[in-house]
Amino acid sequence: MFKKLTTAAVIAVGLATGAIASEGGTIENIDFSFDGPFGTFDQFQLQRGLQVYTEVCSACHGLKYVPFRSLGDAGGPQLPKDQVRAYAKNFDVVDAETGDTRPAKPTDKFPKSSLSNAPDLTTMAKARAGFSGPMGLGINQFLKGMGGAEHIVAILNGYTGKEKTEYGATLYENTAFAGGWIAMSPPLAGEDVTFADNAPNDLKSESKNVAAFLMWTAEPKLSNRKEVGFLGVGFLGLLTVLLYLTNKRIWAPAKRRAKEASAKAK
Repeated sequence: MFKKLTTAAVIAVGLATGAIASEGGTIENIDFSFDGPFGTFDQFQLQRGLQVYTEVCSACHGLKYVPFRSLGDAGGPQLPKDQVRAYAKNFDVVDAETGDTRPAKPTDKFPKSSLSNAPDLTTMAKARAGFSGPMGLGINQFLKGMGGAEHIVAILNGYTGKEKTEYGATLYENTAFAGGWIAMSPPLAGEDVTFADNAPNDLKSESKNVAAFLMWTAEPKLSNRKEVGFLGVGFLGLLTVLLYLTNKRIWAPAKRRAKEASAKAK
């Protein structure tokens, strides 16, 4: 019975993983700095991604779970405190006490999406998976991540330029989107923003930067989580060695006496 349940569970996981992998078109793996067990976010890439989000994506999409103050946290964009305050003032929020609209403070969160059909982007990089491990074993996830950032890059670069109208709505052909057609018009075209560090601003570069930033919004404590994980694994490894040596020391005399008693009996 247990064997049957285990087999069924493995098959279910494999089918679910396969469905995610085949959700859209081909997803290209990208060597993001945060991939793998030793990966960390690139501070300057996050700053460029924040700029792309601010100048392009924020017109429709929100980040309602991200407080402005986190832009200055270690492991993130790490903006200076004065820049965080100045950046927050560019957004208007509703004061919870007075009900009036005012410029945002670092303690406030990013506004919600301005359109009802525009999803919030806070956890988008975790809600989407670009690829999965063979037979659902999760090998790719361990080495490359879930592929959420790659999925975002593929969507932003998957527009073919073709359009069609269905039930009064305009749809755009996108090779990376499930079904091949998406309601969102192409948000990026390349050279949409000019980066302060003169980094490339072609379509692929802009897509990678904003995808990395959205990965950070979904996993702001990624670096800390990995550090704690390594400490936990190291502690467990040391504990295993100590338990093995202790067990060997305690039972070695008992085994010796048992061998001696067996030899005498013979």
